[in-house]
Amino acid sequence: MQDKNVRVAVIGAGKMGTIHAKIYDQLPQCELVGIVDIDAKKAQRLATRYNCPTYTDCQDILDKVDAVTVATPTVTHLNLARIFIKNKIAVLIEKPLAANVKEGKKIVSLAKKNDSVVAVGHSERCNPVAQAIKRLDIKPKFIDADRISPYPFRSTDVGVVLDVMIHDIDIILSLAASKIKKVDAVGVNVVEDNEDICSARIVFENGCLANITASRLALKTERRVRVFSRQAYLSVDYLKKSGILIKADPNINVLKWIQEHKVAGDFDLTSVNWPDLLHIEQLDIDDKEPIRLEQEAFLKAVTNRAYRPEVNAEEGLAALECAQRILTSITKHKWNEKIGDDT
Repeated sequence: MQDKNVRVAVIGAGKMGTIHAKIYDQLPQCELVGIVDIDAKKAQRLATRYNCPTYTDCQDILDKVDAVTVATPTVTHLNLARIFIKNKIAVLIEKPLAANVKEGKKIVSLAKKNDSVVAVGHSERCNPVAQAIKRLDIKPKFIDADRISPYPFRSTDVGVVLDVMIHDIDIILSLAASKIKKVDAVGVNVVEDNEDICSARIVFENGCLANITASRLALKTERRVRVFSRQAYLSVDYLKKSGILIKADPNINVLKWIQEHKVAGDFDLTSVNWPDLLHIEQLDIDDKEPIRLEQEAFLKAVTNRAYRPEVNAEEGLAALECAQRILTSITKHKWNEKIGDDT
């Protein structure tokens, strides 16, 4: 398959399926050969844009594809992924990997047993900001992430943790590079039966600590992360695709000199302008579409097993396991009061 286009189909003709189909159609290394959805009319509307066949049953495309993207409700991920993995067909599963940890483990086990490529659609890992953090190789001690937005009227089959917080969970796990020691969280459901707001704190075995806040009931959209380490302070904005890096390393000798003279009492500290002692730079961030990068890495792994997807099944499971610990903590700290109940 090394020198051939990858034959790919999209399972699910909803919002995410539409985005995946659009990008696959643009990529030269693959051929979009089908749209599958149980709603034939919905599948046809999407397939018409890209002049490809439609199907309502995944079994009908098993001999026609090398890879698929599963962009369907989370509860269907295991059953659909199983069909393709057992037939040695590579799968990119939209996040989260599965509806729960038990099902996620089954997908990982199936992938190992059948030696299949399974990627998970944590597209924020491919966000140019996250890619910049990766290049800097920062070892964080504290991470603070906020992801809030107005109510989206979608993904209501899961709460805000599995809907949007899981993006930051995945990124934080990749940055911390350590096992989780403790998780504490609180969440509130306002519109849906699942939590709409959540704040969580994750303590890692290596001492790194992370605070995450997610809400789908905010008045505006914000996606920010701050990373504190001994090497640098990093503040990034996912929406603006901008970031700032601050280091004190270039003037470390000056700082030591100031400290020594401060102790001696023979130096006027009011003459020091702190920003002048720092190395401050705007991050150089490529303006590339995250899902395009995600798909390119996936297709590269399909054609050459020496490469791996941006986020593989094991990493997707790790994010799901962390999310489950957060949901468990929410249950322990459940708010029983109803809105408007002052009794």
